[in-house]
Amino acid sequence: MALDVSNSKVGVYIDAQNISMNGGFGMQFHVLREFACREGAQAIRLNAYVSYDSERAKTDQPYKTKVNAFYFRLRDLGYKVIQKHVKWYIDDAGNRYGKANADLDMAVDALLQSDNLDRILLATGDGDFVQVVRALQNKGCRIEIVAFDNVSSDLRNEADMFTSGYLIPQLLPIAENRRNGKEWGALGSRVRGHCYVYKADQNFGFFRFLTSIAPNLWITDARDSDSPYMTAFFHGSNLPPEFSQNALPSRNLCFEFTLNEPTDRKSFAAKDIVLIGKT
Repeated sequence: MALDVSNSKVGVYIDAQNISMNGGFGMQFHVLREFACREGAQAIRLNAYVSYDSERAKTDQPYKTKVNAFYFRLRDLGYKVIQKHVKWYIDDAGNRYGKANADLDMAVDALLQSDNLDRILLATGDGDFVQVVRALQNKGCRIEIVAFDNVSSDLRNEADMFTSGYLIPQLLPIAENRRNGKEWGALGSRVRGHCYVYKADQNFGFFRFLTSIAPNLWITDARDSDSPYMTAFFHGSNLPPEFSQNALPSRNLCFEFTLNEPTDRKSFAAKDIVLIGKT
């Protein structure tokens, strides 16, 4: 029997340190919640696993104030904040280093709470979660992964759906759009997408980008009226000069570009193309 997505119960589990250290610094947590709850789904669990250096907080008041303000903002958005205190160690060379690993807590919580969930979004690129994903799927949950850089290929392949955080509109805001007052997807705005078609013999291709957080993410053909995607044409000469075109097409490479007016094509034209991430 098909699941009624309008009644789906969703859990979101965020490894904040992993995301922040791998391209997602500045991620907008309210946008991630919106993405997880698309299609009318209901957020049942929203867990954010964060690191806290209590030793540093004793002597660094600005750090303590900034971190606590961040935690308050998360709670205002409906997240439960799970603090993992940094523990300090000395390696064989005498170097001091800190660790605040949230993997085990996040995995156990997701497994224990999954009985009441239909869909789980894990915000992490850590390959240690592959077995957790399998266990959750065996309990009947649909598993989605959102991450930015350094994403485990095994984790990507194990999930029911992987989405690069770079490609979700407004999840990682583009400063130029803010300065120019442009909305993602509007003419003249900068967006992020991946190259799904490249004609090497003719030296041109197309980027696909998501226009908004909407249902039907599986309808990737922009010609379908129900698709939330659009395309942008580009010529190979407009790619970054150091970039090897032999790598295209690729779903693992994320590009940022400006949407220019179309010429003789129905899609936008992409200009000022920059490679920003490799998932």
